[in-house]
Amino acid sequence: MQEIIARDPSIIGLGNLILKDKERIQPQAGRLDILLQDEDTNERYEVEIQLGKTNESHIIRTIEYWDKERNRYPMYDHYAVIVAEDITSRFLNVIGLFNRAIPLIAIQMSAIKTGDNISLFFIKLLDTTAIDSIDEEASEVTDRNYWEKKATKQTVALADEILELIKTISPDFELKYNKFYIGLAHDGQPNNFAIFRPKKNHVRLELRIPKSKEIESKIEAADLDMLDYDNRWGKYRIRLNKEEIKRNKEVIIDLLKIAYQKQSS
Repeated sequence: MQEIIARDPSIIGLGNLILKDKERIQPQAGRLDILLQDEDTNERYEVEIQLGKTNESHIIRTIEYWDKERNRYPMYDHYAVIVAEDITSRFLNVIGLFNRAIPLIAIQMSAIKTGDNISLFFIKLLDTTAIDSIDEEASEVTDRNYWEKKATKQTVALADEILELIKTISPDFELKYNKFYIGLAHDGQPNNFAIFRPKKNHVRLELRIPKSKEIESKIEAADLDMLDYDNRWGKYRIRLNKEEIKRNKEVIIDLLKIAYQKQSS
């Protein structure tokens, strides 16, 4: 099972992830089954696999590996993932309690044999969406200087330019600097219908909009650099530089309005 997931990590339903490592040695704590990573974000997934029923030691081991990896590599956003054939309601309740404080994902796998073929199915029983909806209040707060060092002053300034476009929709928004992204606040309260991830040469604008052909046509018509849709969080991700923001001002405002209205509805 480990080899199957390692060959094609997408089968477990967490998006287009790549294999970073397997049987990863943990100091004084055994080996992590699989480490996956999203190439376009700072997200890593510590995956533990168990055939049969999950148990106490499996949960503890998964959390322990997650904790070690996030302490060793704090520049990434880490998620603990349990994959098991049978996740009982009792353990699902226990995992749910942990999920309030730890980004923990539970996936149940099953195999069905048809003739000489075996089909694998993965069902996500517990996700971290509830944690994400708590918004950046649960994230580590930083400041502008942190982002200017991590990216550049020029690309952080691109977030300022997009903020000015947002203020044409509602004037009371401001930037809120967090460890993994720059978010938005309205009257001091988080409202992340759009977030920013400044890089060295561009800023990535992420818009929380349900996937649709209409939105994709609008983005493609403007010839914007659109990354793969983030199915897990329901976001369009667009890479922008200064010239692209200036050239596509009206289209960007239109997309911001749609995201703002969806968040407010």
